[in-house]
Amino acid sequence: MANLFGAGATLAAPVLRADALAGVRTRRVLALGIDLVIVGVLASILFVALLILTLGLSWFLLPPLFPLVAFFYNGMSVSGAKMATPGMRAMDLEMRMHENGARVPFINAAAHALFWYLSWFFPPVFLVTLVDGEKRCLHDLLAGIVIVRRL
Repeated sequence: MANLFGAGATLAAPVLRADALAGVRTRRVLALGIDLVIVGVLASILFVALLILTLGLSWFLLPPLFPLVAFFYNGMSVSGAKMATPGMRAMDLEMRMHENGARVPFINAAAHALFWYLSWFFPPVFLVTLVDGEKRCLHDLLAGIVIVRRL
């Protein structure tokens, strides 16, 4: 594993290497597209399977299935050994804790997904990444994580 944090990194103010953040915004958008397709396929398969198994009785209970699948998809894949969703891995990105660069626990990864979905109710919060030096979105700040390139 490469050291993503520079020599001046401390617990109070970690300093990321410049190449760890190069092209992160564009790669995140592309990774998001890949992940949304994967979650959509998984949710659709689960939706049809549950619809068949319950003989259509669960039709009105299944609409929140997509957010539930996305919640666990993000939480389990980011907190796993590869520290990234399949879309993030395809774009050579990984998610780490901001304070020390450690692996993200499930609760932080799942909270990150929840904050991301809540951000869509007020889209201007995505502009925070344009003024943040580490290219972090508001939901990254709230979850205490940073997205970096896999080096």
